Amino acid sequence: MVTATAAVGATTAVASGAGSLAAAAYFARKVLTPDRHRPDDVVIRAAGSSSVVLEVTPETVVPGRYGLWIEDGFGHVRLGDVLGVDTASGTVERELVAVDRGYLAPGPARWNPYYYGAPPDVSIGAPTEHVTYAGELGPMPAWLVPAEQGDGSRWAVLVHGRGARREEAVRALPPLLAAGWMCLVPSYRNDEGVPAGPDGRYALGLSEWRDVDAAIEHALEHGAREVLLVGWSMGAAIVLQFLDRSPLSSLVSRVVLDGPVVDWGDVLAHHAKQHRMPAHVGSLARAMMARRWGHRLVGVHEGVDLAKTDWVRRADELHHPLLVIHSADDEFVPVGPSRALAEVRPDLVMFEEWDVARHCKEWNTDPQRWERVVREFAT
Repeated sequence: MVTATAAVGATTAVASGAGSLAAAAYFARKVLTPDRHRPDDVVIRAAGSSSVVLEVTPETVVPGRYGLWIEDGFGHVRLGDVLGVDTASGTVERELVAVDRGYLAPGPARWNPYYYGAPPDVSIGAPTEHVTYAGELGPMPAWLVPAEQGDGSRWAVLVHGRGARREEAVRALPPLLAAGWMCLVPSYRNDEGVPAGPDGRYALGLSEWRDVDAAIEHALEHGAREVLLVGWSMGAAIVLQFLDRSPLSSLVSRVVLDGPVVDWGDVLAHHAKQHRMPAHVGSLARAMMARRWGHRLVGVHEGVDLAKTDWVRRADELHHPLLVIHSADDEFVPVGPSRALAEVRPDLVMFEEWDVARHCKEWNTDPQRWERVVREFAT
């Protein structure tokens, strides 16, 4: 009886361990794997000349300016504020600002958190050069938007977030251009249409910073003498790694971080909790990312050590003035580490906290405030 009980216990432990390992590997892969397919996530119920009726989702009822990709992404419309919510039908009516391209009709669509859905010349009428710079893995496309004034020596480099598009940066251009900054919006590895990393996985900033380094090298070759960096979400994590690792970081005079990942460990713990994942599985996923024994299971060539991404713990290693913009209602990247960073480095960090706005949508809910604080910081 004792032997049988011990055998059952050992078998259960092995099965439990194997299940935890599989769950941890799956979780780690989800975090590190680019999302190649972006499915429609909104349903248009009705479309008029001045408003659109959508099914209610957590995104569609938040006030502010947003966009919709329609016709499988070939079309785009811009939406304004909420006009009304019908709880009985589960619908929300929003202002229709413009149909940029395509035919707006009832049916599926995809929410666009950037508001704009095209390069700067099309979206905001800013003259734009479509340039290519030499990245570590091959040619990388970028948008270059000349400043409205100045001698061309001050360049802002704007880095989009994980799985996002360069259009994410368009809404930030007007205050920077007005302050005299040339604006470069680069790509980085694993973006659509650019070279992938050796393993096709994100490194959460630990390798992507080298593509930003190459973009700034391009800026230097074309007259840059001072650099301002802007990063959203994982783009902020990339910027922070660049500041730590690149010899070119001495050229950076100031940094703007929007909805930043200041600590990837905190973000992963948040998502593990949301998915009701046991704490030990989340810890195992972190270990698999970082340790050589887990690389094959996770599918990475280089270790992804999340300890290197904890800038609250590493706060004394920061040397650049930071404007941190983060919403208390950010559902994807919790605001806690941003608050903590501002508390431990008040000498460097100017912290602007929003509410209501979801992840990286502070501009959307209050563009006047966003542009004011960025313009003042950039000036």
